[in-house]
Amino acid sequence: MTTLGTGFVRARRWLRGHPLAFDAWLAAAVLACMICASFAEQNPGRGPVFGTRTPEPSSVLLMVLAAGALVLRRRRPMTVLAVTGLLSAAEFLLMDPPAPVVLSTVIALYTVAAGTDRPTTWRAGLLTMGVLTVTAMSAGASPWYSQENLGVLAWTGLAGATGDAVRSRRAFVDAIRERAERAERTRDEEARRRVAEERLRIARDLHDVVAHHIALVNVQAGVAAHVMDKRPDQAKEALAHVREASRSALNELRATVGLLRQSGDPEAPTEPAPGLALLDALVETFRNAGLPVEVARTDRDSPLPAAADLAAYRIIQEALTNVRKHAGAGAKAEVSVVQVGGTAEITVLDTGGGAVPVPGPDDGGGHGLIGMRERVTALGGTLTAGPRYGGGFRVHAILPVTARTRAPERPGTAGRTGGCA
Repeated sequence: MTTLGTGFVRARRWLRGHPLAFDAWLAAAVLACMICASFAEQNPGRGPVFGTRTPEPSSVLLMVLAAGALVLRRRRPMTVLAVTGLLSAAEFLLMDPPAPVVLSTVIALYTVAAGTDRPTTWRAGLLTMGVLTVTAMSAGASPWYSQENLGVLAWTGLAGATGDAVRSRRAFVDAIRERAERAERTRDEEARRRVAEERLRIARDLHDVVAHHIALVNVQAGVAAHVMDKRPDQAKEALAHVREASRSALNELRATVGLLRQSGDPEAPTEPAPGLALLDALVETFRNAGLPVEVARTDRDSPLPAAADLAAYRIIQEALTNVRKHAGAGAKAEVSVVQVGGTAEITVLDTGGGAVPVPGPDDGGGHGLIGMRERVTALGGTLTAGPRYGGGFRVHAILPVTARTRAPERPGTAGRTGGCA
């Protein structure tokens, strides 16, 4: 049984891969059925009787032509239906009793119904049923209501209905397969999009960490080198700040890069993401670097959502880093965090008079302001940055208290880039 089943599966696969061979085999089978049926004669009460009837040569010719036309039923379905229908009508008109040439028309009508749409099936089916049934009823010697004539009507109608049902099932299966493939593509695209967004977020966090702490390390190292010989105590204090800033940078880098670990990896970071709760410590690092910073806050009793809290911290960190790098000597900074209704406003002002580099469209400028804009835009907020009237620079961000995430945009920036190049 296993060998027979395997052979049947192989034969079916071969026939599916060679449709013309299958149609030739079908045409031969239909011809054999028609010839066998042409030797039978109906005997009421006893069923078909063989040996009392012999088909005419013209009937055999019509059967051969009708069966041969079925070889092309897939390539020219409407043409094959018309040819077989005409041959069947000719058999009804010329032969009495007629040979079952109509069997080829039944196969052709099924092929048309299975390969076209429903309106075409209705038109072709009704026309074929009407022509053959009327011809059989009017040309035959039997009464018009005989079972042979009604059988023509029934078999042609059944062929059209069966072909339409097969076509509908194929369309249904194809639709299910197409939806499954589209869902699979959508899942893959969503996964790639989430990976790209996560990479962008991690890259932005790395930029913020490196830009802030390396700027502080650079300033304190310069101070230490300047006073090393004359004021060793101050140089030691500056080096201590360098050590603290480098340790903080390493800790934040470890926490950020640790997000790339798998869930089961050992030594996964457990430190929470930075937020405004660490704002005082952040400001203190800038004060130790020689930048006077004043802070005004009204949000201590109303903590921000996690995403907005992280974005506010990074915006202030990036803005103060820009002040320290670009505002020049003697600059001061003011930071305010005010929660008004459903939004939180973050403002960083400075009184510096240093140069304000503006990135061109093709230069390799830094991405400090671009990163800030992306963070704010992703949360559904707005950010403005630019020179102040009378000198200095102003960064102002409005973040919704209830963050609504949308795809980050890259609007054009006018103002200082800051951060890492």
